[in-house]
Amino acid sequence: MAGAESGSGAFSMSSVVADRSLVFWTLCSVILPVLITLWCSFHRSRRQMLIRDIFYKSEHDWHYTDLFGQPSYCCVCAQHVLRGTFCSCCGLRVCEGCLKKADQHFLCKEIVMRSEGGARGSMPHHWIRGNVPLCSHCMVCKQQCGTQPKLCDYRCVWCQCTVHDECMLDCLKVEECTFGEFRDLIIPPYYLSTIDQMRKDKRTDYEKHWIPVIVLANTRSGNNMGETLLGEFKILLNPVQVFDLSKITPAKALQLCSLLPCNAVRVLVCGGDGTVGWVLDAIDEMKIKGQERFIPQVAILPLGTGNDLSNTLGWGAGYAGEVPVEQILRNVMEADGIVLDRWKVQVTSKGYYNLRKPKVFTMNNYFSIGPDALMALNFHAHREKTPSLFSSRIINKVCRYFFYGTKDCLVQECKDLNKKVELELDGERIELPNLEGIIVLNIGYWGGGCRLWEGMGDEPYPLARHDDGLLEVVGVHGSFHCAQIQVKLANPVRLGQAHTVRLILKSSKMPMQVDGEPWAQGPCTVTITHKTHALMLYHSGEQTDDDASSVSEQEHMREQTDEDV
Repeated sequence: MAGAESGSGAFSMSSVVADRSLVFWTLCSVILPVLITLWCSFHRSRRQMLIRDIFYKSEHDWHYTDLFGQPSYCCVCAQHVLRGTFCSCCGLRVCEGCLKKADQHFLCKEIVMRSEGGARGSMPHHWIRGNVPLCSHCMVCKQQCGTQPKLCDYRCVWCQCTVHDECMLDCLKVEECTFGEFRDLIIPPYYLSTIDQMRKDKRTDYEKHWIPVIVLANTRSGNNMGETLLGEFKILLNPVQVFDLSKITPAKALQLCSLLPCNAVRVLVCGGDGTVGWVLDAIDEMKIKGQERFIPQVAILPLGTGNDLSNTLGWGAGYAGEVPVEQILRNVMEADGIVLDRWKVQVTSKGYYNLRKPKVFTMNNYFSIGPDALMALNFHAHREKTPSLFSSRIINKVCRYFFYGTKDCLVQECKDLNKKVELELDGERIELPNLEGIIVLNIGYWGGGCRLWEGMGDEPYPLARHDDGLLEVVGVHGSFHCAQIQVKLANPVRLGQAHTVRLILKSSKMPMQVDGEPWAQGPCTVTITHKTHALMLYHSGEQTDDDASSVSEQEHMREQTDEDV
């Protein structure tokens, strides 16, 4: 009995020890990963804090990427890197561990510097080693650069010339930089520090054959390519002439025009039609301030959803990265100057006790009331609620024209419009047929690429123009009719052309829009009159089938513009 009791006691003790051991190892298996995770998280957050601190204090424009778009090597340790940081101005690429050292030892592009040579003086090359562009060639031996799988060869951050390591002689290191192919678009780093003195000396030699460009990019437009484009333009140009409109207003950015040669500046707007209108409004403010001689000409890189103004001026229906940034700058240099009519839209609400001021808009593209405005209003409301779902141009068009258009075909919220409104063209009242919508056009394109005024093109109507001081007014029978017009299966109801349009909404509330900005409007009077002209740039490089039919009309338009100038 005693032996059995001692044996059972020993067994119970061993089981207790085993249980405690199991509990201990269980706690270790749970707590240890948590501690390791916390330790890693602490060091990661500390490292990110140090990186952000370097980003904030640095003269470089550092950005972090999880994957470089091409084989890349750290400019400090020369190791191959898949992810790391890069400067969007000078093109330096480094791993995280070498960021601090690179920030201390490598200079970025100097946007402003002193020079004794004036605005068009000389400056040495600014060489950066490694990560040269693909298919680049040595300026000395003309052979391809960057062919070896290592950090090799040099690139000048201003003229973009590349040189082999073995071709980099001492005489080449001190050779003057000519700023390369885009010398006529670049604002030299020594220009801004000398312009005041040159104007006091009344020197004008710097103005000859120089058409500096200012890039204004909206990083929130359409397909969210603005951020990438900002970096590419900063590489090719002076970063001081490239602006992010999400951080600075066009009015402030365009103040740079007053420091540049008169009547020579060109502005490239990267964004949708709304962004273009924003920039043109800022240019109108320059006119009010008496800065007419500094007014720039405006080119467009279409990043929005509709891009009808861009399409009208030959810049295309949308940009998705298919054209290199270098070619875009060449197109801006070669573009022809034209004039765009801008219109004042005044909406005066009815009512004896209405003390509110009339709403005043500026129209570049078109005004509409009816199903077209209703689709825009529904799309705008849903995009405001969930903007992340509407970051693709294709998805935006599908939602706007298919989903909301189909819904309106079934509901017909805008029927019997002809009984609710009165239309006057140049003071003459127009008898309206049975319609659901009225559209007032200033440009040739509407609805994301449709030439609305011409319709199917089977009737001899003159092409819509944007510089003749005339508006084209059409009617539509509904959303399905709009869809038929877009695929050239129907013609619009052409109501006429006029210099002044007046529309009276007698009863109920109807959707309206001006250049894609929709709202619901009660009884009111809408008056559209000519406001001013905008100086735009027309690109005639690529043409669609619709554009081919209007080549002679555009040539006549440019010839007439030249005569006016």
